[in-house]
Amino acid sequence: MAAITNTYQTFTTKGIREDLSNIIYNISPSDTPMMSAIGREKATSTLHEWQTDALAAASRTNKVSEGDEVSFPTLTPSVRLNNNTQISTKAAIVSGTNLAVTSAGRNNEMAYQISKASKELKRDMESVLTHNQAKSAGAAVNTARALGSIDSWIKTNTSIGTGAAANPTGDGSDARTNGTQRAFAEDQLKEVVRECYDSGGNPSMVMCGAFNKQVLSGFTGGSTRFDPAENKRLVASVDVYESDFSTLQVVPNRLQQQRSVYVLQPDMWAVAYLRDFQLADLSKTGDAEKKFMLAEYTLVSKNEAASGGIFDVTHS
Repeated sequence: MAAITNTYQTFTTKGIREDLSNIIYNISPSDTPMMSAIGREKATSTLHEWQTDALAAASRTNKVSEGDEVSFPTLTPSVRLNNNTQISTKAAIVSGTNLAVTSAGRNNEMAYQISKASKELKRDMESVLTHNQAKSAGAAVNTARALGSIDSWIKTNTSIGTGAAANPTGDGSDARTNGTQRAFAEDQLKEVVRECYDSGGNPSMVMCGAFNKQVLSGFTGGSTRFDPAENKRLVASVDVYESDFSTLQVVPNRLQQQRSVYVLQPDMWAVAYLRDFQLADLSKTGDAEKKFMLAEYTLVSKNEAASGGIFDVTHS
């Protein structure tokens, strides 16, 4: 039916208040699985250092005759390792007028922007830590220091694609050279977990991207899955992988290098902070408020042989 003649409709009405929700919807993820799982330390210099050591290999020929003179082995010193700190920052500038107006979804524009920036900074740090980057001492002019990320440390227990160069030195000084990508397979995971065990490690986490989390959920181990039809429920996820040597939590990470699957002993890794998260006011140079957020940090690999990685896996 048609509207009655001269019905006053909203199409001509002036002054209707806007219908703007007081909620801002943001689905960007802010979880940082690597940083949440590993430890925290305090750094006191831009070059953070620590030491590792190892026992001599077990010997099945350790026997001497009665009354023999004692023989002394060549003693080996500990290994001194280091990583450079890296500065990551976020900044915000908001005009005085923008601070004075009333905005939907937030009481204060600067506070809202800083809240976003803090989450973005943590995401950036997670991405730095879980990618393939060599450490660098930087230079005085326009060359930033860089930390050696996880891919540059893992060398002992690995599965790599064909055509890849040898594993990196394992001290953060060189990035990993990529090989030909191949599908992630359970045999690769079992091999690396076994190598970690043989090296003395006790890994408890598998960390990978979303695509390879789904691949891992298809691993069957030594059993066959049964999903009773009457349950009307299909379980298609593996969140815990029981290996022959340890139980590993399977953790997806949106921000890590997707062509890598990490087998980690979290207590053998840490983030060392020279300057923890801090927020500073910058001097006013106009009608605006300026704030600056930073963290100065590095990755500590307490002993890379406790962990391992399956590298050069397809991820799409």
